[in-house]
Amino acid sequence: MRKLTYFIGTTIDGYIAAPDGDFDFFMPHVTEDYLPHLIAEYAETLPTPGRAALGIPDAPNTRFDTVLMGRNTYAPGLAAGLTSPYAHLRQIVLSRSLTTGPDPAVEVTDEDPLTLVRKLKQEEGLGIWLCGGADLAGQLLPEIDELIVKQYPIVAGTGIPLFRADFSPRTFKLTDSRVFEGGNVVLTYAKASD
Repeated sequence: MRKLTYFIGTTIDGYIAAPDGDFDFFMPHVTEDYLPHLIAEYAETLPTPGRAALGIPDAPNTRFDTVLMGRNTYAPGLAAGLTSPYAHLRQIVLSRSLTTGPDPAVEVTDEDPLTLVRKLKQEEGLGIWLCGGADLAGQLLPEIDELIVKQYPIVAGTGIPLFRADFSPRTFKLTDSRVFEGGNVVLTYAKASD
């Protein structure tokens, strides 16, 4: 069965974006020792134009072949004219307000997120990447099999949290950690057995 992985960048205090959704403040912390790790381990999570700029437009997908996004996660690229941000993946945007996408390569659906993910997990293929955001991650928490948290050496104070959900503690087990010279940490957690 395919896994759902929430692969996300966060501040030390657990915010994935500013209150207005901006996440550019993370970019200065993509350091020389950290970027090669992202390219080598998670190339498919880089947007298609970024892959081209880095000289890896045809890097194979090794972990994921599907990306899930909420409308607010999809919106910044769309506003910049990027209608298919991850053209190398199957792209699914879950939204109750956006009824169709401007690009046929992007599937837009208002299907219940849990039902959709359970169906996707039954399909053949690589893993499913939950790109964001907080509301969608909160809804999908029962189906998240793995968390890969890219923690940046920043305290934001406020913003969009890692998850937006009702109080319902769930246990994950730390399976890997990497610390980089610039202060970035990549933490990998697996869902703990019930």
